[in-house]
Amino acid sequence: MAGPLAGIKVVEMGVWVAGPSCAAILADWGAEVIKIEPPEGDPFRGLGALLGASINPPFELDNRGKRSIALNLAVEDARNIAGDLIDAADVFVSNMRPGALERLGMTYEKLSDTNPGLIYCNVTGYGPETPEANRAAYDVGAFWARAGVVMGLTPEGGSPPLQRGGMGDHMTGANAAGAISAALFNRERTGRGQRVAVSLTRIGVYMMGWDTNTQLRTGMPYAPPADRFHAPNPLINPFQDKDGHWFYLLMLQGDRHWPDFLRALGNPPELADDERFRDIPNRFANAPLLVGILDRMLATKPLAEWGPVFDSNDVWWAPIQNVTEVVQDPVVRAAGAFVTMDGPDGPVEQVNTPVDFYGTPTKPGEWAPELGQHTETILLEDLGYDWDRIASLKELGAIP
Repeated sequence: MAGPLAGIKVVEMGVWVAGPSCAAILADWGAEVIKIEPPEGDPFRGLGALLGASINPPFELDNRGKRSIALNLAVEDARNIAGDLIDAADVFVSNMRPGALERLGMTYEKLSDTNPGLIYCNVTGYGPETPEANRAAYDVGAFWARAGVVMGLTPEGGSPPLQRGGMGDHMTGANAAGAISAALFNRERTGRGQRVAVSLTRIGVYMMGWDTNTQLRTGMPYAPPADRFHAPNPLINPFQDKDGHWFYLLMLQGDRHWPDFLRALGNPPELADDERFRDIPNRFANAPLLVGILDRMLATKPLAEWGPVFDSNDVWWAPIQNVTEVVQDPVVRAAGAFVTMDGPDGPVEQVNTPVDFYGTPTKPGEWAPELGQHTETILLEDLGYDWDRIASLKELGAIP
């Protein structure tokens, strides 16, 4: 494997997205990842069937580059196998609830007794030390709903929008990968492993940090988000072109950008000479009127014409795109957002993990494994078992 984590061994015991996405990032960065699954598999594997699809692209993204071993952890011999794998690992990452890990004998205290250099990563909904540490939580609950994200996007009187899959999970997985990397760096200096924890709720609160920090500092009552006609700065706002395509104007420093924007529009007198629009306070006070005027003006040309005009006048903007447009965007492609890897039937494009390493370039590993695909190989090559021992484990029900 290539990448900055080449040589690092990771054992993942994760389900669905938050834990597995962390381990997938580590695998993309070069780590060797063993995924421990129950005999029935990570329930995420069934998502394709739930959606009526024969493939499962979300699972592929969050589980590529791993080897899968199927263990029935209700059987002591299977728990011993898991313990042996973790003893030989640098990192253990799991988003199972703390109570379940404790029942399996997989607490940090127990595992670090036999592997003091272990980096042990808890990925949880609400934090491993809270009164609700063992409450079931997808990111829809702990990140989207409870951390204030969805209400931050819900206009007054409106219904909360539905979350896209994995939004909070992927942010949490990326932060967990960073925490693990920092702990590995500390281990290089001190020789000591440690436990790290990342929760969906903490990630949601941090993502909403501007709002939440303002609440902490001022105690101001919650204010629902403004609509585009009442934006605090109507110059950082979405608009439509002649063909109905949405784009964002990005003039955060309104007074700095206002002369440039007027020049791009041809210095129309109804804007340039109107005192109601001369500075930020006045534009805010008259936002509905200004947005209405801009709607009419900007709907006179397609974005293909507005774009060069904006660029030549230093007006900042960005297209609003759906995912069909994103995957065709040459700038997104040049940014390295996609990677081609060997799939079951030949080369397949996949979403890339969001970091480039120029000194230790990364390369995605193998395709996401089938359930238990590497069970016997891991037992033979990693733990030194023989075929007689493997046969006895099958008889005991420790492995399928």
